[in-house]
Amino acid sequence: GGLRYLEHYEFTLVRKALQEREVLLRAAPHIIWPLRFVMPHDAGQRPAWMIRAGLFLYDHLARRELLPGSKAIHLRRHVAGQPLKPYLERGFVYSDAWVQDARLVVLNAMDAAARGATIRTQTALVDAARGPVQWTLALAAAAAGRAPESVAARAVVNAAGPWVASLLGDVLHAGSEKAVRLVKGSHIVVRRIFDHAYAYIFQNPDGRIIFAIPFEDEYTLIGTTDIEYAGDPAKVAIDAAEVSYLCAMASRYFIAPLKPEDVVWSYSGVRPLLDDEAANAARVTRDYSLELDTRAAPLLSVFGGKLTTYRKLAEEAMDKLAPLLGGTKATWTATVPLPGGDLPQADFELFFRTVKQRYPWLPAALAWRYARNYGSRISLLLDSAKGSAALGDEIFAGMYEAEAHYLVRHEFARTADDILWRRTRLGLGAPPGARERLQGWIAAREPASVEAA
Repeated sequence: GGLRYLEHYEFTLVRKALQEREVLLRAAPHIIWPLRFVMPHDAGQRPAWMIRAGLFLYDHLARRELLPGSKAIHLRRHVAGQPLKPYLERGFVYSDAWVQDARLVVLNAMDAAARGATIRTQTALVDAARGPVQWTLALAAAAAGRAPESVAARAVVNAAGPWVASLLGDVLHAGSEKAVRLVKGSHIVVRRIFDHAYAYIFQNPDGRIIFAIPFEDEYTLIGTTDIEYAGDPAKVAIDAAEVSYLCAMASRYFIAPLKPEDVVWSYSGVRPLLDDEAANAARVTRDYSLELDTRAAPLLSVFGGKLTTYRKLAEEAMDKLAPLLGGTKATWTATVPLPGGDLPQADFELFFRTVKQRYPWLPAALAWRYARNYGSRISLLLDSAKGSAALGDEIFAGMYEAEAHYLVRHEFARTADDILWRRTRLGLGAPPGARERLQGWIAAREPASVEAA
């Protein structure tokens, strides 16, 4: 929901995000679930009254039906206080939601494909010619030796994120008065620091905040940073200073100090933020702006945005484009579940009980992971399986052929990294050689051209 944006007076953005949070919790309850955050009160940081005021706004800016409200807690009497330093006595708890972000992207692509879209992974737009009513576009697949394919389009949407400006100028041959500001955000993953299900939000002396979140059962995820970035977005990576910063900030709160050598994995991304000329990278708006150019065949460019409001952004984009393309259908995505999200009463726990009853032979950990990742589409993954033999060979620990087949045939997976990191997080604990074995399996058992949906 973006509690931290209230401090920068981003009330409209936070309200929109809170509204969308409720929508998405219903649309994909298998990959999005409630998470309670604990904010320890550090007397040297923001005063308690300010935090209470912010949490009151957070609870009331939008209608809230699925999540409990905020409250004050005594950390010495609360389970969330156990891993924290003893001087931290007061705290606050509020609700937000966790999403498996890469899977959210995949589910949207799957849903689009089911409704007639053509999905082209590993494909670049390399050239564009704009006519009065039509674009002619050259698409180049990553596969070596294949010539670019020419396609026609009545409109183009430039939603290239960090590349929105370079695509506009270098490929689409158009300009814009808007710009994006590239800000790097990095995270570290360490072995599990605490055993409870709460997450933490920590205030730091530099005015920023970081999170510490339960991650993939065995780990804790800590992030993020906000650093101006001027390099190639495809080559972004965490640096030693960021690792040290995140360890130091977390160690201000946890009894057990964190050291850089405790980090088992890290990742970085580039946020393409709408440039509002803020002096501090952390204060740059997370809202978005849509720019429609109708001087010839329509071109819609997306500047900025945050994950929580992606659906609303897309809806607003279609509101702008549909009249130009003769579209008359009313908006509908707010009430339709994403693939696998059609769970009874949008209740994952209830759904998981039926999974255990239907597949009693599935190991408990595997049943949980399949249910969490695939929701109701678990039936497609397991098809008419009656026992563990139907899972096929175990390619590496936890990855069976049935799942790999499903991901390639229905979720556009083409490489081992697609499966290990973008469809699952199994890469985090995969044994040595798992990537090579999985890539070999894909090459040997799946055709070069696979079913898209």
